[in-house]
Amino acid sequence: MEVNSISDYELMQRAASVATHWLLKRLPLGTHVVVLAGNGNNGGDALAIAKNLIGEGYSVTTYFCHHHVTLSETCQQAKNDLMGLPNVECIEVLSDSTNVEIKASDWVIDGLFGSGLNRPLQGIIAHCVSMINNSGATVVSIDIPSGLSADASFVVDPDLCIHATYTLTFQLPKLSFLFAEHEEIIGEWHLLDIGLSMEAINNAETAYYMTDLSAAIGMLRKRSKFAHKGNFGHALMIGGSRGKIGAVVLASKACLHSGAGLLTVHLPAGGEAVLHTVLPEAMVAADQHDERVTHINVSEKVNAIGIGCGLGTHSQTIKAMEELLTNAVCPMVLDADALNALALHPDWSSLLTTNAIVTPHPIEFDRMAGKSSTSMERLENARQWAVDHQCIVVLKGAYSAVINTVGEVWFNSTGNPGMATAGSGDALTGIILALLAQGYEPFDAARLGVYLHGLAGDLAVETYAQEFLTAGTLIDFLGEAFHKLYNT
Repeated sequence: MEVNSISDYELMQRAASVATHWLLKRLPLGTHVVVLAGNGNNGGDALAIAKNLIGEGYSVTTYFCHHHVTLSETCQQAKNDLMGLPNVECIEVLSDSTNVEIKASDWVIDGLFGSGLNRPLQGIIAHCVSMINNSGATVVSIDIPSGLSADASFVVDPDLCIHATYTLTFQLPKLSFLFAEHEEIIGEWHLLDIGLSMEAINNAETAYYMTDLSAAIGMLRKRSKFAHKGNFGHALMIGGSRGKIGAVVLASKACLHSGAGLLTVHLPAGGEAVLHTVLPEAMVAADQHDERVTHINVSEKVNAIGIGCGLGTHSQTIKAMEELLTNAVCPMVLDADALNALALHPDWSSLLTTNAIVTPHPIEFDRMAGKSSTSMERLENARQWAVDHQCIVVLKGAYSAVINTVGEVWFNSTGNPGMATAGSGDALTGIILALLAQGYEPFDAARLGVYLHGLAGDLAVETYAQEFLTAGTLIDFLGEAFHKLYNT
């Protein structure tokens, strides 16, 4: 392969150089390093790293697991380079009886198999994987843990995969890194730049993308000096029920703190005083019922609707929601109990406006579309659901996937485990609603909203521990999140 006239060998040297640099910043002095290399280009990377570490004075033992097959040209070159050093031994692992000596105090470099794997490991390689995993050593996988499918094209047996402490991958993350069931296999992954052509990457055909800081900045609109509140839309938030008024309050607060010019909140009459007290900036359209939403009137002045936060699934509420979906024409975001209602009434999906945004977590999506056995299967189901219903799906998770009506997926790059807390999803609904009301295209509103939501969480944990984070705290950091986009 040639990338900008760079040979495989040169790319291997680049990969080995940046990986070695990463290792040298972390390897304790005097650490013994055990390198296991396969017969492909991934093995070549590992052998080149071994050579570099020896040059830096580290004690390195190298095992070559080629299982009687021809070496790739690049791997052969790397082996020749390594063997050109004085007093270097490369131990051949030719059978399951070969003992690979690894101590718990060692660091292991895993270069057995790379991203080209299309089937579970077996034979000598599986034997080496077992020895590594049972060693207790710190394990660094190069590009991808051996045994893991890069594109999640087959279901992996965790016992047939390296369980890495760290994974050093190059230029772009692998799709499988973004799925929860692979966390213990991948460990902590780090993205290293080896100077591949960004033009070539951007022009490559793919359905998968990442919303990063530059993408978020590109979507954010700057405000005119002469703007007034009418320029930033009128949002309608519908939600709340007895015992769950807090959900719609949090969503409404996030909406106002994300730039909506006006906000009307439709909630049970019993929650009116609470909302006026907590959020005096919002207008209230109190339902005729004290404990639940039973009738919804939408003004022609409303520019976007959010529904579901704390809504409940009482039969009267369900009927009111059906009437809303039947008559609504403006952009809409649906969360929580609105999604549960869709799951109970699948035919209602035909009532959704084009580009309506649904924001399920995995369990909510499974209720809507049927159970999935893996994250990849769920993602594919979500892509199909988005296309079939011409809606935008925000499949929430550590790397929330925002899927458009043609099945393109944009994974989110912000957020942290501290955001796994009550009300976090309500805050996201409020942010997206505010962007919709301001006139953002629904797909941009979903992507930018998810990014800002995660960024606010990341900024919050720079001040507070993840355990301390609440949805209210997250909302308090939205101002800093917007500020970062404007000033970067």
